[in-house]
Amino acid sequence: SLLFLIGIGKKDANKEELNESFAIAGYAYDEKQDIFYSIKDAWQRNFGYCRLYDEAAAPLGMIVDCDPIYFEYNGKKWLIEFWKGQYDLPTGAEVGIYATDGPDLNIPGFFNGTFYHCVSDDELLWMSFTLKKKGKVLFERGDRHWWLTGFRLGEFSQPSELTMEITMTLKDQLMCTAFIEGLKRAGYSDKEVKRYGNSVRIIFDKPHTPQPLTRTEITDGIIQAKNKLLCDLYNEVTQECITLEEKMNAVREKEPELYKHILALGRPAELYSSYEKIQRHL
Repeated sequence: SLLFLIGIGKKDANKEELNESFAIAGYAYDEKQDIFYSIKDAWQRNFGYCRLYDEAAAPLGMIVDCDPIYFEYNGKKWLIEFWKGQYDLPTGAEVGIYATDGPDLNIPGFFNGTFYHCVSDDELLWMSFTLKKKGKVLFERGDRHWWLTGFRLGEFSQPSELTMEITMTLKDQLMCTAFIEGLKRAGYSDKEVKRYGNSVRIIFDKPHTPQPLTRTEITDGIIQAKNKLLCDLYNEVTQECITLEEKMNAVREKEPELYKHILALGRPAELYSSYEKIQRHL
Protein backbone atom coordinates (compact mmCIF):
# COMPACT_ATOMS: atom_id res chain seq x y z
CA SER A 1 0.00 0.00 0.00
CA LEU A 2 2.92 2.32 0.68
CA LEU A 3 4.26 2.02 -2.86
CA PHE A 4 0.79 2.60 -4.21
CA LEU A 5 0.53 5.79 -2.19
CA ILE A 6 3.96 7.01 -3.13
CA GLY A 7 2.93 6.33 -6.71
CA ILE A 8 -0.10 8.59 -6.48
CA GLY A 9 2.01 11.07 -4.55
CA LYS A 10 3.26 12.48 -7.83
CA LYS A 11 -0.14 13.97 -8.48
CA ASP A 12 -2.71 15.35 -6.08
CA ALA A 13 -4.55 12.63 -4.23
CA ASN A 14 -8.25 12.60 -4.84
CA LYS A 15 -10.83 11.14 -2.51
CA GLU A 16 -11.30 7.88 -4.37
CA GLU A 17 -7.61 7.06 -4.54
CA LEU A 18 -7.14 7.94 -0.89
CA ASN A 19 -10.03 5.72 0.14
CA GLU A 20 -8.60 2.89 -1.90
CA SER A 21 -5.15 3.24 -0.40
CA PHE A 22 -6.47 3.37 3.15
CA ALA A 23 -8.61 0.32 2.43
CA ILE A 24 -5.43 -1.52 1.42
CA ALA A 25 -4.00 -0.48 4.80
CA GLY A 26 -7.15 -1.91 6.45
CA TYR A 27 -9.03 1.29 7.25
CA ALA A 28 -11.82 3.64 6.22
CA TYR A 29 -12.29 7.32 7.06
CA ASP A 30 -15.22 8.89 8.90
CA GLU A 31 -15.36 12.49 7.74
CA LYS A 32 -17.87 13.64 10.36
CA GLN A 33 -15.69 12.61 13.29
CA ASP A 34 -12.34 12.98 11.48
CA ILE A 35 -11.25 9.47 12.44
CA PHE A 36 -10.00 6.34 10.73
CA TYR A 37 -11.50 2.98 11.67
CA SER A 38 -10.77 -0.64 10.77
CA ILE A 39 -12.82 -2.41 8.09
CA LYS A 40 -14.12 -5.96 8.67
CA ASP A 41 -11.93 -7.67 6.09
CA ALA A 42 -8.76 -5.79 7.02
CA TRP A 43 -5.53 -7.71 6.31
CA GLN A 44 -4.87 -7.69 10.07
CA ARG A 45 -7.65 -10.29 10.39
CA ASN A 46 -5.31 -13.00 9.11
CA PHE A 47 -2.88 -12.68 11.99
CA GLY A 48 -4.91 -13.51 15.08
CA TYR A 49 -3.62 -12.34 18.46
CA CYS A 50 -1.18 -13.27 21.18
CA ARG A 51 0.67 -11.52 23.97
CA LEU A 52 3.78 -11.02 21.81
CA TYR A 53 1.86 -8.41 19.78
CA ASP A 54 1.21 -6.33 22.90
CA GLU A 55 4.90 -6.58 23.79
CA ALA A 56 5.85 -5.37 20.29
CA ALA A 57 3.64 -2.27 20.44
CA ALA A 58 5.74 0.15 22.55
CA PRO A 59 9.01 -0.33 20.61
CA LEU A 60 7.00 0.49 17.45
CA GLY A 61 5.88 3.81 18.92
CA MET A 62 2.54 2.73 20.38
CA ILE A 63 2.16 3.70 24.01
CA VAL A 64 -1.11 2.01 24.72
CA ASP A 65 -2.91 0.68 27.81
CA CYS A 66 -4.30 -2.80 27.27
CA ASP A 67 -6.63 -5.08 29.21
CA PRO A 68 -6.97 -8.65 27.88
CA ILE A 69 -10.07 -10.43 29.22
CA TYR A 70 -9.94 -14.24 29.08
CA PHE A 71 -12.86 -16.62 29.40
CA GLU A 72 -14.18 -19.95 28.09
CA TYR A 73 -17.41 -20.41 26.18
CA ASN A 74 -18.84 -22.96 23.80
CA GLY A 75 -15.77 -25.24 23.87
CA LYS A 76 -13.38 -22.40 23.00
CA LYS A 77 -10.97 -20.11 24.79
CA TRP A 78 -11.90 -16.49 24.14
CA LEU A 79 -9.97 -13.24 24.41
CA ILE A 80 -11.72 -9.87 24.32
CA GLU A 81 -9.14 -7.12 24.63
CA PHE A 82 -9.40 -3.34 25.10
CA TRP A 83 -6.72 -0.82 24.09
CA LYS A 84 -6.41 2.96 24.36
CA GLY A 85 -3.52 5.36 23.95
CA GLN A 86 -1.13 6.97 21.51
CA TYR A 87 -0.51 4.97 18.33
CA ASP A 88 2.51 6.90 17.07
CA LEU A 89 0.76 9.72 15.17
CA PRO A 90 -2.91 9.13 16.18
CA THR A 91 -4.73 8.85 19.49
CA GLY A 92 -6.88 5.75 19.31
CA ALA A 93 -8.86 2.98 20.94
CA GLU A 94 -9.73 -0.62 20.05
CA VAL A 95 -11.80 -3.59 21.13
CA GLY A 96 -10.81 -6.94 19.59
CA ILE A 97 -12.47 -10.37 19.75
CA TYR A 98 -10.48 -13.58 19.36
CA ALA A 99 -11.07 -17.29 20.03
CA THR A 100 -9.40 -20.68 19.66
CA ASP A 101 -10.13 -24.34 20.24
CA GLY A 102 -6.49 -25.28 19.60
CA PRO A 103 -3.92 -26.31 22.21
CA ASP A 104 -1.59 -23.78 23.83
CA LEU A 105 1.74 -23.26 22.10
CA ASN A 106 5.10 -23.93 23.64
CA ILE A 107 7.85 -22.62 21.39
CA PRO A 108 11.00 -22.85 23.55
CA GLY A 109 12.69 -19.51 24.15
CA PHE A 110 10.07 -17.69 22.08
CA PHE A 111 6.46 -18.03 23.18
CA ASN A 112 4.57 -20.06 25.71
CA GLY A 113 0.82 -19.47 25.79
CA THR A 114 -2.39 -19.26 23.83
CA PHE A 115 -2.58 -18.07 20.25
CA TYR A 116 -6.04 -16.79 19.31
CA HIS A 117 -7.64 -16.43 15.88
CA CYS A 118 -9.76 -13.46 14.89
CA VAL A 119 -13.39 -14.58 15.14
CA SER A 120 -15.38 -15.65 12.10
CA ASP A 121 -18.32 -13.71 10.66
CA ASP A 122 -20.87 -15.71 12.63
CA GLU A 123 -19.02 -14.97 15.88
CA LEU A 124 -18.97 -11.18 15.44
CA LEU A 125 -20.50 -9.25 18.32
CA TRP A 126 -22.31 -5.95 18.44
CA MET A 127 -20.16 -3.47 20.37
CA SER A 128 -19.74 0.25 20.78
CA PHE A 129 -17.46 2.60 22.66
CA THR A 130 -17.08 6.27 23.46
CA LEU A 131 -13.51 7.50 23.85
CA LYS A 132 -13.12 10.44 26.22
CA LYS A 133 -10.04 12.54 26.87
CA LYS A 134 -9.99 14.30 30.24
CA GLY A 135 -13.74 13.76 30.36
CA LYS A 136 -14.52 15.24 26.93
CA VAL A 137 -15.79 13.03 24.11
CA LEU A 138 -13.19 12.54 21.35
CA PHE A 139 -15.27 10.17 19.20
CA GLU A 140 -17.74 7.28 19.23
CA ARG A 141 -17.87 3.97 17.37
CA GLY A 142 -20.44 1.20 17.09
CA ASP A 143 -20.68 -1.86 14.81
CA ARG A 144 -21.04 -5.62 14.63
CA HIS A 145 -17.38 -6.43 14.30
CA TRP A 146 -14.38 -8.45 15.43
CA TRP A 147 -12.16 -5.36 15.80
CA LEU A 148 -13.85 -2.05 16.61
CA THR A 149 -11.44 0.86 16.37
CA GLY A 150 -11.05 4.60 15.98
CA PHE A 151 -7.88 6.64 15.37
CA ARG A 152 -7.53 10.42 15.15
CA LEU A 153 -4.40 11.69 13.40
CA GLY A 154 -2.42 14.45 15.06
CA GLU A 155 -4.20 14.13 18.40
CA PHE A 156 -1.63 13.64 21.16
CA SER A 157 -2.66 11.95 24.42
CA GLN A 158 -1.22 10.12 27.36
CA PRO A 159 -3.03 6.79 27.84
CA SER A 160 -3.92 7.90 31.39
CA GLU A 161 -5.93 10.87 30.00
CA LEU A 162 -8.22 8.52 28.07
CA THR A 163 -11.30 6.67 29.25
CA MET A 164 -13.30 4.18 27.20
CA GLU A 165 -16.94 3.52 27.89
CA ILE A 166 -17.56 0.18 26.19
CA THR A 167 -20.83 -1.67 25.61
CA MET A 168 -20.82 -5.24 24.31
CA THR A 169 -23.72 -7.53 23.51
CA LEU A 170 -22.78 -11.16 23.99
CA LYS A 171 -24.34 -14.16 22.17
CA ASP A 172 -26.38 -15.44 25.11
CA GLN A 173 -26.68 -15.54 28.88
CA LEU A 174 -23.92 -18.12 29.21
CA MET A 175 -21.41 -16.10 27.22
CA CYS A 176 -22.34 -12.93 29.05
CA THR A 177 -21.78 -14.55 32.45
CA ALA A 178 -18.45 -16.07 31.33
CA PHE A 179 -17.26 -12.68 30.03
CA ILE A 180 -18.22 -10.92 33.27
CA GLU A 181 -16.36 -13.59 35.26
CA GLY A 182 -13.32 -12.88 33.04
CA LEU A 183 -13.64 -9.15 33.80
CA LYS A 184 -13.77 -9.88 37.56
CA ARG A 185 -10.71 -12.15 37.32
CA ALA A 186 -8.90 -9.32 35.53
CA GLY A 187 -9.68 -7.06 38.50
CA TYR A 188 -12.77 -5.13 37.39
CA SER A 189 -15.08 -4.15 40.24
CA ASP A 190 -18.88 -4.30 40.28
CA LYS A 191 -18.87 -0.53 39.92
CA GLU A 192 -16.98 -0.71 36.59
CA VAL A 193 -19.17 -3.43 35.06
CA LYS A 194 -22.93 -3.17 34.53
CA ARG A 195 -25.04 -5.94 33.03
CA TYR A 196 -28.25 -5.36 31.08
CA GLY A 197 -29.64 -8.68 29.82
CA ASN A 198 -26.84 -10.06 27.62
CA SER A 199 -25.18 -6.65 27.25
CA VAL A 200 -22.33 -5.41 29.42
CA ARG A 201 -21.18 -1.84 29.95
CA ILE A 202 -17.54 -1.45 31.00
CA ILE A 203 -15.50 1.57 31.99
CA PHE A 204 -11.88 1.10 30.89
CA ASP A 205 -9.94 3.81 32.67
CA LYS A 206 -6.83 2.53 34.46
CA PRO A 207 -5.66 -0.89 33.23
CA HIS A 208 -6.38 -3.70 35.70
CA THR A 209 -3.97 -6.26 34.26
CA PRO A 210 -0.14 -6.32 34.13
CA GLN A 211 0.99 -4.15 31.21
CA PRO A 212 3.57 -5.33 28.63
CA LEU A 213 7.15 -5.51 29.93
CA THR A 214 8.15 -3.11 27.13
CA ARG A 215 6.16 -0.34 28.87
CA THR A 216 8.55 1.37 31.27
CA GLU A 217 8.41 4.92 32.55
CA ILE A 218 11.68 5.88 30.86
CA THR A 219 10.96 4.39 27.44
CA ASP A 220 7.35 5.62 27.54
CA GLY A 221 8.69 9.12 28.12
CA ILE A 222 11.15 8.94 25.22
CA ILE A 223 8.65 7.44 22.76
CA GLN A 224 5.87 9.83 23.78
CA ALA A 225 8.20 12.82 23.28
CA LYS A 226 8.80 11.55 19.73
CA ASN A 227 5.04 11.00 19.21
CA LYS A 228 4.30 14.55 20.38
CA LEU A 229 6.81 15.92 17.86
CA LEU A 230 5.11 13.92 15.09
CA CYS A 231 1.69 15.26 16.10
CA ASP A 232 2.97 18.84 16.27
CA LEU A 233 4.56 18.50 12.85
CA TYR A 234 1.39 17.01 11.35
CA ASN A 235 -0.76 19.79 12.81
CA GLU A 236 1.63 22.47 11.62
CA VAL A 237 1.71 21.08 8.07
CA THR A 238 -2.08 20.63 7.86
CA GLN A 239 -3.27 23.71 9.77
CA GLU A 240 -4.58 25.45 6.64
CA CYS A 241 -6.29 22.30 5.34
CA ILE A 242 -9.91 21.31 5.72
CA THR A 243 -10.46 18.04 3.88
CA LEU A 244 -8.50 14.80 4.24
CA GLU A 245 -7.33 15.14 0.61
CA GLU A 246 -5.88 18.59 1.36
CA LYS A 247 -4.18 17.30 4.50
CA MET A 248 -2.60 14.32 2.73
CA ASN A 249 -1.41 16.47 -0.18
CA ALA A 250 0.13 18.98 2.24
CA VAL A 251 1.91 16.22 4.17
CA ARG A 252 3.26 14.65 1.00
CA GLU A 253 4.49 17.92 -0.33
CA LYS A 254 6.11 19.27 2.84
CA GLU A 255 6.91 16.23 5.01
CA PRO A 256 6.94 13.03 2.92
CA GLU A 257 8.48 11.07 5.82
CA LEU A 258 5.38 11.76 7.90
CA TYR A 259 3.33 10.01 5.27
CA LYS A 260 4.80 6.63 6.22
CA HIS A 261 3.61 7.18 9.79
CA ILE A 262 0.10 7.91 8.55
CA LEU A 263 -0.01 4.67 6.61
CA ALA A 264 1.21 2.63 9.55
CA LEU A 265 -1.99 3.71 11.28
CA GLY A 266 -3.16 1.63 14.23
CA ARG A 267 -1.45 -1.70 13.72
CA PRO A 268 1.47 -1.66 11.29
CA ALA A 269 2.76 -4.83 9.64
CA GLU A 270 5.84 -4.91 11.93
CA LEU A 271 3.56 -5.63 14.88
CA TYR A 272 2.96 -9.09 13.46
CA SER A 273 6.59 -9.99 12.79
CA SER A 274 6.43 -12.86 15.31
CA TYR A 275 3.55 -14.49 13.41
CA GLU A 276 5.80 -16.20 10.89
CA LYS A 277 7.49 -18.19 13.62
CA ILE A 278 4.18 -18.92 15.40
CA GLN A 279 2.46 -20.03 12.19
CA ARG A 280 4.71 -23.08 11.87
CA HIS A 281 3.36 -24.35 15.20
CA LEU A 282 -0.34 -23.82 14.57
